[in-house]
Amino acid sequence: MDRPAKPYRRGLVVGKFCPLHRGHVHLIRRAVDACDEVLVLSWTKPEFDGCGPAARASWLARLFPHVRALVVDDASLAGLCARAGLAPRVLPHNDAHAQVQREFAAWLCQAICGVTVDAVFTSEDYGDGFARALTRHFGAPVRHVCVDRARLAVPVSGTRVRADVHGARAFLDPVVYGDFVRRACLLGGESSGKTTLARALAARLGTAWAPELGRELWEAQDGVLAYADMLRIAEGQAAREARLAQDAVRWLLCDSSALTTVFYSLDGFGRVDPAVRRLALRPYDYTFVCAPDFPFVQDGTRRDGAFRARQHRWYLAVLEARGIPYTLLEGPLERRIEIACRVLEASARRPR
Repeated sequence: MDRPAKPYRRGLVVGKFCPLHRGHVHLIRRAVDACDEVLVLSWTKPEFDGCGPAARASWLARLFPHVRALVVDDASLAGLCARAGLAPRVLPHNDAHAQVQREFAAWLCQAICGVTVDAVFTSEDYGDGFARALTRHFGAPVRHVCVDRARLAVPVSGTRVRADVHGARAFLDPVVYGDFVRRACLLGGESSGKTTLARALAARLGTAWAPELGRELWEAQDGVLAYADMLRIAEGQAAREARLAQDAVRWLLCDSSALTTVFYSLDGFGRVDPAVRRLALRPYDYTFVCAPDFPFVQDGTRRDGAFRARQHRWYLAVLEARGIPYTLLEGPLERRIEIACRVLEASARRPR
């Protein structure tokens, strides 16, 4: 059976999406349901913390992979103009007059995207004026479709979410919220208590933790790892962190990082895949190193105390060479938890 025709050929949605919240998602879905094609435009000047163009483009691509989205800042717009042979332009400021914003949106549609639209979807009173401006610019009728103006379906605003992202997490898709979760990396030699600490610290903070994939693979393969497994581990650990960040609250505790994979690759094979080295450069919001200050515990899979000491020294040397701040956690578990909690609380007050 043929599907009924949709009322509009091409719809337009424009927004800052700082961040992309469930109200925006509801609006775009309504446009998708009503249009054969949907064009989403996003710009903001100035930018908002944590909502840069790369993040907004990623959110739109992951939640709406079949929608055409253009997220621009001044740098990317300059490149688009150059490739199209157009005179350079800059984004209008957020405080610019409404007519300036409307004309800019119309220009983006035609000059950059090469299309016109016959419907514009908004949740604002300005939508009727926006549709009239687009009609004048395109020389063809553009209809305004108002969606949830009273904010009854999704009672939220970007201002409210930015004021307390974590308090408003119910209004964010996990894909979006995960990008606001800070990540703390725990490093340490074998039998230094980092896995126990990661689990306990996550429980204290009421959040998630990312177990060490390398350890799991080592056990699953009876202690035999190939060189190719190093990249598998590093990529898998990064993917695990990205997935678990969506379930975390404020912080994700990461048991090891690709830096650990670099160490074991050097130790076991004398070389490191360049892709593993690149993954080892991924930044964390904070790094802890667990001190080897208690007796080595052999569980049948570990090396020995001398190896643990060498591994510990290697971590410290690399962190210091890269200028990465870290806190050395010493003493019993409870003391380590208290120190880590204080450090994370202080770190969370600083901008990323």
